[in-house]
Amino acid sequence: MSRKEQVHKSSGNVFKDIACLHPERLLARSKIMLRVTEIIRERHLTQEKAAKILGIPQSKVSCLMNGKLSQFSLEHLFALLNALDSDVQIVIKPKSKEEKIATTNVLLAAA
Repeated sequence: MSRKEQVHKSSGNVFKDIACLHPERLLARSKIMLRVTEIIRERHLTQEKAAKILGIPQSKVSCLMNGKLSQFSLEHLFALLNALDSDVQIVIKPKSKEEKIATTNVLLAAA
């Protein structure tokens, strides 16, 4: 028995594709969480050492490294970036006339 598979083109935001509420915010949090994880890996930190630097339990570092978005607010992620010696800048601007609605985006600067 053959089954036809449907393939849908991604919007570029998996959270939008699976119809999550506030997909731009979820994507922003996931990008920031990924950057925190990358810094930990770039520094070759163990979860225990990262926990000491970040001021959180090792179990929370595990949640961070495994992408448990629900465990971390944007504010908390910003604090973790600061603890890892990374500046966080927030820019608020009017949406462009071409945009239908205002959005939330994360731009990661190269080191």
